[in-house]
Amino acid sequence: MELLGPGADFYKVGFELYAAGGMELVARLASFRKRVFLDLKLYDIGETVKRATRKICESNAVTFLTVHGSRSIMQAAAEGRGDSRVKLLGVTVLTSFDEEDLRDLGYPVPVPELVELRVKKAAESGIDGVVCSAREVKRVREIAGAEMILVTPGVRSAGAASGDQKRVATPAEAIQNGSNYLVIGREVTRARDPRAAFEEIATSIRQESLAR
Repeated sequence: MELLGPGADFYKVGFELYAAGGMELVARLASFRKRVFLDLKLYDIGETVKRATRKICESNAVTFLTVHGSRSIMQAAAEGRGDSRVKLLGVTVLTSFDEEDLRDLGYPVPVPELVELRVKKAAESGIDGVVCSAREVKRVREIAGAEMILVTPGVRSAGAASGDQKRVATPAEAIQNGSNYLVIGREVTRARDPRAAFEEIATSIRQESLAR
């Protein structure tokens, strides 16, 4: 928070950061009135997912929580959430995956086909949104409708290194295609000046929004 300044108000806590700080870190962020996107991609037997979701929701410190895009997992998470205001997001296909990775997992289908299937299952399961690549977000919006929350990882400014991501897009492309929230991590966290990098990206997004 000190490096990014007051302009950043929504923080993603993924596996690495969660392993370092756990729910104590999540609660600390919330105590500073920051929104927290807890990206744990919960995946286990239904009862375990339900109980874990319940515990996380009881903290009142999380805005978004991710779970695996399998229907049974999403249904278990929805049950565990109860009447909490936490928004549940189903992860469709990781942005670091392509068709070769899917075949290795036993899914002999194109990435967009599996994404579409999981979006439909998410809608049936009563969760609030999905995490999907900007490459698929336009089609996902068509399937999901206007109300579903679409979160897009793998977003990189023009000219930025894509790293291990295989299905990336610029912030402008993601927004134009229907994304509600963009996940921009390493381009900021690994910059020499994280605050300057964050502010540059935020400014470009605002300018793009005004131009639309």
